[in-house]
Amino acid sequence: MDQIVNESLSEFAMRGARKAVSQGLQHIEAQVVAIEEAVASNPGLAFDLAKTLVESVCRTILTERGGSWTDTDDLPRLFQEVRNNLPVLPPHQSQESKVRQSMYQTVGGLYSAVQGIAELRNQLGFASHGSDRHRPSMGVAHAEMAAQAADTIVGFLYDVHARDLATASSVDSALAPNSDFDEYLNNEYEVVNILGMEFLPSEILFQIEPESYRALLEEFFNRDRTADE
Repeated sequence: MDQIVNESLSEFAMRGARKAVSQGLQHIEAQVVAIEEAVASNPGLAFDLAKTLVESVCRTILTERGGSWTDTDDLPRLFQEVRNNLPVLPPHQSQESKVRQSMYQTVGGLYSAVQGIAELRNQLGFASHGSDRHRPSMGVAHAEMAAQAADTIVGFLYDVHARDLATASSVDSALAPNSDFDEYLNNEYEVVNILGMEFLPSEILFQIEPESYRALLEEFFNRDRTADE
């Protein structure tokens, strides 16, 4: 019985990261497997691998979104750049101040986790910087905590990224032939006059808030499909 309990406690699976692998991040699969094995067999190494995994995913997201990063960027800076490039708040709720504040607080918690992983790696990682003193060894529970934090961060960031790209691709392919949505917007809202120049509401929304335009267009399509059923 004790053996069964110990075996179950040693098993650890990174669900968020594995979902990211299935969404297109095949190149991190080896890192994911290594973390899962290190949690039980080499807890100190798990800290190094967790940090490396988050860095890899952040760099991939920035590259796929046309963002910028350098080889010298540390983990917190990479995370900040990713957050600045991701629509972490659903576009149709972007004007809800309380929702926006809560979401930023939640993302801020992830940022704190990122900083924690980086610091733990520097202090306790198996391959961390050389030290002139003995470093305390960490147990499976501590390694699993770091791995779970990395898993949550990776799963959330890449899921938001992948869904946003999929929505943008779907909407962009429908924009050219679609005039119904623009007509709907222009009928519902007044033309904006600035210094004698008139701007249609659909043009303003598309140019100023493209993310909101895409989300509202998707809702418009869904409403029509529901009405037809």
